[in-house]
Amino acid sequence: MLKAIVIDDELYARDELIALLKETQEVDVVAACSNAIEGLQKINALKPDVIFLDIQMPQITGLEMLSMLDPDSMPEVVFVTAFDDYALKAFEENAFDYILKPIEPVRLHKTIRRLKLATKKTDYSVMTENQLELIPCAGYNRFLLLKPDQIEIVYSDQSGVQVISNDAKSSCSLSLKLLEAKTALIRCHRQYLVNPTSIREIKLLDNGLAEIVTCNGAIAPVSRRYLKALKTRFSLS
Repeated sequence: MLKAIVIDDELYARDELIALLKETQEVDVVAACSNAIEGLQKINALKPDVIFLDIQMPQITGLEMLSMLDPDSMPEVVFVTAFDDYALKAFEENAFDYILKPIEPVRLHKTIRRLKLATKKTDYSVMTENQLELIPCAGYNRFLLLKPDQIEIVYSDQSGVQVISNDAKSSCSLSLKLLEAKTALIRCHRQYLVNPTSIREIKLLDNGLAEIVTCNGAIAPVSRRYLKALKTRFSLS
């Protein structure tokens, strides 16, 4: 069962979401908070798997609160808001999902299914500690075995893990975590890995964000969480 914290300054909205989460029988709501300060304290104390977070709150907004979380230990973040204006910004800040109020139970169930897959503990102990020599992928009416140096970008979306290689796009059954650990691919975003030897350009954007352009023109976002490490790796000022 997923351990969750709900953070919303509106009492009725908070209670409604808690009721919907309990109805799923998949989520244990361990705390409910009315502001970001209380939310940060509960997150640090209770270590939830996921937080359901409103964006427009007094003093500290949900987006501002997200930037205060420790990137190495932060839970998954699902924004729940009445406004769709912040969707792009939320995903740039590594939000797991973005749900609009009033919440539709079907939409919430879809998010919870994805959360369970994302937080599922996978035992890789049966696998060797060696780096992967070939990456198994599936294309249109075929199976591909790609060498890691053929891959430019790997990313996850609602349909799974997608691989962009030198000349094709395919899907992969391996997780981003495993690919990061067993290949030379590096993290540039919660949902993206990139081959450092395929990077042609790093474009700096507003608000401390960036994007990578590969040698073949594929694009991957770079979040603030990973931009500093990327700059350090390539000795960029």
